[in-house]
Amino acid sequence: MAEQSQQRVAWITGGSTGIGFAIARELAQAGYLVVISARNEDGLRAACAELAAAGGKADYVVMDVARRDEVEEGCRRILARHGRIDVLVNNAGFNVKARKWDDLVPEEFDAVIAANLSGTFYAIHAVLPSMRANGAGTIVNVASVAGKRVSLDGGVAYSVAKHGVFVMSQLLNQSELRNGIRTCVVAPGGVDTRAHAWRPQEVRNMMLKPEDVARAVRFAVETPPHAAVFEIEVCAAPRRG
Repeated sequence: MAEQSQQRVAWITGGSTGIGFAIARELAQAGYLVVISARNEDGLRAACAELAAAGGKADYVVMDVARRDEVEEGCRRILARHGRIDVLVNNAGFNVKARKWDDLVPEEFDAVIAANLSGTFYAIHAVLPSMRANGAGTIVNVASVAGKRVSLDGGVAYSVAKHGVFVMSQLLNQSELRNGIRTCVVAPGGVDTRAHAWRPQEVRNMMLKPEDVARAVRFAVETPPHAAVFEIEVCAAPRRG
C-alpha cells in the first residue's frame, strides 16, 4: 500500500469538472487528500494538476459510476493506495434535454437512473465496509431540489432518481449512524455548469455557481463528528434589479 497515513481522504465522483471539481477544490483546501473519479482520464489528469498547483493533494481513478464492477474496483484501488476513505461525495450524474413524458425515450431514462441513482448506490455499497471498520465516515449525496418537489422541469427520470437518493440517504442514517457513519443530502437548484450551456445566458446568470454547492458540501463534511447534518437545500436568491 503506497501512501497510507493519517491523511484524511475524500473520494468525489464526477470530480473532474463543474460541481465535482469545485467540491474537490473546497475539500483540498480543507486539508483532505481528494481522489476524483470520472470516465475521462485526460480530464482527471488536468483537474489533479490544477488542484496540485493550488497546493492541494489529489489523485484520480477512472471509472463509470453506472458500472458496478468499475466502481468496486475503483474503491479497492483508492483503499490500496491511501488506506482509507473518510468522505464519499456522490456527485456524478446528469440529466437529458428531452426529459418530459412526450419526449423521453426508455434508453435515456435507463441512463439517467443508472448514473444518478444506481451509481450512488454502487459507491456507497463499495465504501461502507471500510467506513464500518474505521467506525467513522461521512457520505454526501448531491441530489437536487427535483428530489424534493415533483416538477416537470426536472423531468421524469431525473426526478425519480433524485427522490431515490433522498430515500437512500434517510435509510443510510437509520442504519449507519450507530456505526459512526453519517449521510447528508445537498440539494441545489439549477447550477450554471456546462451541462446547461444550451440555456440562454440570461437564465444561466440567475443560477447557482458550482462553488455555492461546494461550500454546502464542506459545511456538512466539517460538522463535528458528534453532530449530523441530514439535508442542505441551496437555491439562488432573487437578483435585485
